[in-house]
Amino acid sequence: MSAPTTVAPPPARPELVRVAIEDDATPLVRQLGRTLGEAIRSGHAHDELSRAGGTVAVRSHDTPQAATITLGATIEVRGGVLAEPDATVVVDLHGRFAPTEEPSGDAVLAAGVLHALRPPLPPWREAAARFWQETRPIPGIPDVLVVHVLGPDGPEEGRFGEGATTYELTGPADLLAGVFTGADDFLAALDAGVQVKGTLSQLSVMTAASWKARFDV
Repeated sequence: MSAPTTVAPPPARPELVRVAIEDDATPLVRQLGRTLGEAIRSGHAHDELSRAGGTVAVRSHDTPQAATITLGATIEVRGGVLAEPDATVVVDLHGRFAPTEEPSGDAVLAAGVLHALRPPLPPWREAAARFWQETRPIPGIPDVLVVHVLGPDGPEEGRFGEGATTYELTGPADLLAGVFTGADDFLAALDAGVQVKGTLSQLSVMTAASWKARFDV
């Protein structure tokens, strides 16, 4: 008689980590919270963040802005640095949280947070489609977003939405994906090579849309 077949149970799914930000959060706190949430949702740093514990101070390299990330069952992000953290990182807020100097304190904890703050960008078409869907409720948003991408394989184009009013963005794929996901500041992207075609009022509305993507407001 053959031995009964034993089916091993599936591995336990790790508990989801939740990101919480304080009320009346500063732009930096919102930016950190959105980025950490995206890193967890995409699976980019779920394991690192779910296993880690401690506090990490995040400081801007060229402004007084600072915030504290407390890692635990819930990841809490608060403005300022009120106590001695376990680690401190100094980053470029307009450079996708790239570190500008060596972290201090717990090197492993700092490295995990820095990794989590730099999730890979989705393809530009996916980023543009999500951006357009999430910003539809903003008053005055144009009906159609037209994206012209300048890539190594030649120009590409994407059209999102239907209607009479349009707004056009042209630029490199990586930079446009950064704007659509909030990883890059819209106005800074204009200086870096993104071109726009639309009215001044549309520029104002698109700036508001970019803030929604960047700061989740």
